[in-house]
Amino acid sequence: MRVAIIGSGPAGFYTAYRLMSKIPDSIVDLYEQLPVPFGLARFGVAPDHPEVKNCQDKFEEVAESPNFNYIGNVRVGHDVQLSSLKAHYDAMIFSYGASEDKKLGIPGEDLHGVFSAREFVGWYNGLPQFQNLAPDLEAGDRAVVIGQGNVALDVARILLTPVDKLRHTDITEQALEYLSRSRIRQVRVVGRRGPLQAAFTVKEARELMNIENVSFEPIDPSFYPTDIKKLPRIQKRIAEVLLKGPKNPPTHASKSWALDFLKSPISFNPSPSTNNLTSITLSHQTFAPTADPLSKSASVVPTNETSTLPTSLAFRSVGYKSTALPGLSDLGVPFDTKLGIIPNDPYGRVVSPSKGPGDLAAAHVPGFYCAGWVKRGPTGVIASTMEDAFISADVVASDWESGVPFLNSAPGGEGKSTGLGWEGVREEVLGNGVRALGWSDWKRIDEVERERGGKLGKEREKFGSVDEMLGALDG
Repeated sequence: MRVAIIGSGPAGFYTAYRLMSKIPDSIVDLYEQLPVPFGLARFGVAPDHPEVKNCQDKFEEVAESPNFNYIGNVRVGHDVQLSSLKAHYDAMIFSYGASEDKKLGIPGEDLHGVFSAREFVGWYNGLPQFQNLAPDLEAGDRAVVIGQGNVALDVARILLTPVDKLRHTDITEQALEYLSRSRIRQVRVVGRRGPLQAAFTVKEARELMNIENVSFEPIDPSFYPTDIKKLPRIQKRIAEVLLKGPKNPPTHASKSWALDFLKSPISFNPSPSTNNLTSITLSHQTFAPTADPLSKSASVVPTNETSTLPTSLAFRSVGYKSTALPGLSDLGVPFDTKLGIIPNDPYGRVVSPSKGPGDLAAAHVPGFYCAGWVKRGPTGVIASTMEDAFISADVVASDWESGVPFLNSAPGGEGKSTGLGWEGVREEVLGNGVRALGWSDWKRIDEVERERGGKLGKEREKFGSVDEMLGALDG
């Protein structure tokens, strides 16, 4: 069995691992648009959370298999067409992530000083496309984060953590330089619902509470029942952390953070003479008359009250979404642009809403599967991504063993796959002037990054551009 997996983040690697364990003689080609692998494990995990990146050790083991091929620096849909890949594989598994941000759709989102959390996280983690972001951390002393998920708290923590605490992580030197000059002294994290509906975990809240010389603005205890022990376990633990506040409350805190609940932005406001952000207008919310304020799913409605929060820096952290690869529709693979996913059944089989047999409206598009965020949306952590990838790989293996139609064996197909995989499209890619990389190339880039980091007293110093990565191979 010859399989192409598109995307080398955790979803792609875990899918490859599981599939090769289920079908030992399968051959997996993993395609990645950047020269370097690991996706969000490399570019999305906060630099002060190195333990989360331990999954890369497992991915290194996967890559050592003779049945695994890494094909880096190749953009599927651009450098090689999906239609070209199809003839040479039995199955394609889409496991690429979310390349766009969800927007608020309010005035002023394009002002100077308004960024998405995805951009900022990519910037301090060395993602090439964001290395020219240049966030102005010196324009004022307050930053506002819109959204209350883990990424929002990551942004707040990086802004508030003493720079010396970050120097030995793999955060970029450029980010360290900017953060060392930062004037940010207060971070407000704004959510449209209450603390019981917020999406962050207790670990993220506790870490912010433990930053030295950073105070926390107490939250209104009326959000909680009189006896918080009656809450579900996870919500109870978060409540304990938020109501207790910092473990060692600073006497004279140099910085502070706050959680603002029941507020939703309605505009980002510029100064009269420039395109620079100066404030955010917030609409105050209240729980809907029929909502249970203690429920995780409680809904809110706007009130007539608004307030304006002065700030020169804002981060939008309201979610990501995947986009369709060029050529998907030519293969009969649909894409839900509203949800940002490839439509699929509960196991990851790609489903077309209009190609079912007889009177049936939907059916599996033979040979196509998905895993990770493009399958279920941008939710969960690496552990849940692993579980999701295993489910997708298991159904591919089950379908293969059951003899169901695959890419080129489906009715109306070209017959049998050539089985050539990457070798079948290599010349097309090279003919487009693309320098395709293998796993040994990544290992060389990895080695040079570690050498650069060692000189700075850190694990690695990432290359900030594709040209620098490729240059390391010629140095």
